[in-house]
Amino acid sequence: MKLATLPNASRDGQLVVVSRDLQSAAQAPIPTLQLAIENWAENEPKLQAVYARLNAGTSADAFRFDPALAMAPLPRAYQWCDASAFLNHGTLMQKAFNLEPIDGAEHTPLMYQGAGDDFLGAHADICLPSVSQGIDFEGEFAVLLDDVPLGCPAEQAIGHIKLLLQVNDISLRALAPREMKTGFGFLQAKPSSAFAPVAVTPDELGDAWRDGRVHLALNVQWNGAWFGQPHGGQMNFSFAQLIAHAALTRRLGAGSLIGSGTVSNAERSAGSACIAERRAIEMIEHGAPRTGFMQFGDRVRMEVFDAGGQSLFGAIDQRVVQDNV
Repeated sequence: MKLATLPNASRDGQLVVVSRDLQSAAQAPIPTLQLAIENWAENEPKLQAVYARLNAGTSADAFRFDPALAMAPLPRAYQWCDASAFLNHGTLMQKAFNLEPIDGAEHTPLMYQGAGDDFLGAHADICLPSVSQGIDFEGEFAVLLDDVPLGCPAEQAIGHIKLLLQVNDISLRALAPREMKTGFGFLQAKPSSAFAPVAVTPDELGDAWRDGRVHLALNVQWNGAWFGQPHGGQMNFSFAQLIAHAALTRRLGAGSLIGSGTVSNAERSAGSACIAERRAIEMIEHGAPRTGFMQFGDRVRMEVFDAGGQSLFGAIDQRVVQDNV
């Protein structure tokens, strides 16, 4: 099943069910995705019935789905926790900047708590005040959860994953070093993240969803040029492990989102899902970075295709513009 949110007069938009080919949609019987996820066991069959009619071409109220109009599937979340589950990314950063390895990072996931109050739609402009802040994109996957109890183990956590999403976790690299040194985590370095137009139930991936990982490539283009296609299957920590980590000392409320962190592969031929990683590789191989960060007017596009070549989440396609506030 595929779900999206279209704008209306409210902050949370109108939940719609989207056909498998992303061509048509119908209004969902539940107003918002937050309300749907809070009582998923009861609401999922209702949503699945709409989905079946859409795919069969028998939905009387179907309309053309325009992904450019979509908000983030969940426009705001009570909790957004982002991890760094691809250890290759951290390894490259450590090597490039001669950093000491983080003790236990191969056994305990790194995770920070981000801001979930202002997610961007897939085609929304990235509005920022200055390119001197080091504007970067980061291609990731994420999961949307129902209620997770305190101390939930990984083997049970997998059952709390109800929807999968794809994310552009925008980062400001010039602001990050100081915030990391404080030990308090990111704040200014992490502006609003953007999400692909649709969230999908794990069964939509077929065999590509296994071991709590998305076994598909994330295709990234910068200003129309290929940038990378790293594979999500190389996550060192599964989403189940990430959930268990986040829930060790607290409950996770329905509607919490957990991100994978930048998708990263050891194979250089896979490219990268963020500029910082390409710069780290250039520093390792050439002694200095050769690629700059994003400029105003730049575009980034991210998209994931299933085994049949169908766009799974729809594309993230964003432009960087100057906010003059």
